[in-house]
Amino acid sequence: MSDDCLHCNGLSRSRLLHKAIAEAGRGLPAIEPGMPMPAGTGLSRRRFLAHGLGAALAVYGASRLGLSAFEEGIAAAASGAPQKVLVSVFLEGGADGMSVLSPQGDPLYKKLRPTLALSGGTPLAEDGRLFWHPATSGIAQLYGEHKVTVMPAIGYTHPDQSHFTSRHYWEVGATSTQLNTGWLGRYLDAVGTLDNPLQGVSFDDSLAPTLATAKVPVAAITAPDQYDFGSNRVWGEVEERMLEAFGLFGGQATDPALHTAGNVAVQVDRLRRQLLPFRSADGTSGIQSPVTYPKSSDPFPSKLAGLAAMLAANLPMRVVALSAPGEYDTHSNEPGALAQGLQLTSDSLLAFQRDLEARGIADRVLVHVWSEFGRRAQENGSAGTDHGAAGTGFLIGTRVKGQMIGEFPGLQSGLDDDGNLVETADFRAVYAALLEQWLGVDAGRVIPGASAFQRPGLIA
Repeated sequence: MSDDCLHCNGLSRSRLLHKAIAEAGRGLPAIEPGMPMPAGTGLSRRRFLAHGLGAALAVYGASRLGLSAFEEGIAAAASGAPQKVLVSVFLEGGADGMSVLSPQGDPLYKKLRPTLALSGGTPLAEDGRLFWHPATSGIAQLYGEHKVTVMPAIGYTHPDQSHFTSRHYWEVGATSTQLNTGWLGRYLDAVGTLDNPLQGVSFDDSLAPTLATAKVPVAAITAPDQYDFGSNRVWGEVEERMLEAFGLFGGQATDPALHTAGNVAVQVDRLRRQLLPFRSADGTSGIQSPVTYPKSSDPFPSKLAGLAAMLAANLPMRVVALSAPGEYDTHSNEPGALAQGLQLTSDSLLAFQRDLEARGIADRVLVHVWSEFGRRAQENGSAGTDHGAAGTGFLIGTRVKGQMIGEFPGLQSGLDDDGNLVETADFRAVYAALLEQWLGVDAGRVIPGASAFQRPGLIA
């Protein structure tokens, strides 16, 4: 199914505007009146290596990074005590929470969804009205092991049904159109360093807005096994000698520009060597995993496998962001599209958790799964659901308490005047709790008005 058939114009516009962040300095497209600027607007990017060699790693905020400190900062950070890591997984488009956790035990469910209503499945232990979508069996399995915290109706007051605006709120950690740094970016500004761009990693071609910083560098990388140099018709030993020659050339150069270029080459080649274990001799992925990930043309499973390997190698990461596979803006033909995305996402997250456990590092990694909003309780006339308000979210890891945050408010009294599910947990309260209970920083330094939100207990 094409995006045009599945997605509303609002999601397509949101994608274009967020993609523009990756072109900082080249201008942004026009933004409609009243629309907030995307997080990270104006944040400069520097690709390592120099233009023409095409290293796959992009460092944002690189102008603040001393080139001579690039590799040394990473090495110093990696030699310290392993950090706790938060992994943010985004379900783009507004995932239908009332299918992810279907309220089959609510008498109004089948009335509101005569064709889309699900039946059967595994009930949620904490609320017998709710049942796991069959495609989420991987997450449901971890839930049964007390490794998943469920948020069945998470959102914010006065919900906005624009993909762009609601996503922006979640990314910046406030219902404000004025902030242009991400909530995890501000966390890094508070505790990060000027010489470690791997402290915040976006597993994408561009910067995830939630990681947009104002003070410290962060990085975007497609995958750890794809960080390399590309030289036309040059490879193997010749390429290695060429890279070494670049470094020597720059180090001996009297011209300041050539000297700087040489220093960049040296630092990036050192980082490349750190990531070489993730590539095989023939240039394909060299990631070795103790578990089997789902086979898919979508890169999500391989990205998670690479992330687990990077964490096991003690690369100095604090926060990581990536988007889940799937089409969640399900205005039409929802059953097939939703199930396909949920299946690959859930199975991949199960494999990732098992990978972390097999490597003995699961206790320092927490996964946060979120979407910009849920869907309307009543189905539409196209076998789909329209933009709603509160949705579902999850925390996954061995350290989670595994206790529901908020509750499912029911369809009789838990819908607003527009027929949307009202929130029983505020995402900003969850952010504040993650910052304080997992990442160890005062939420007041990151979340505007943090003192107004009661922190739920997240960590066992």
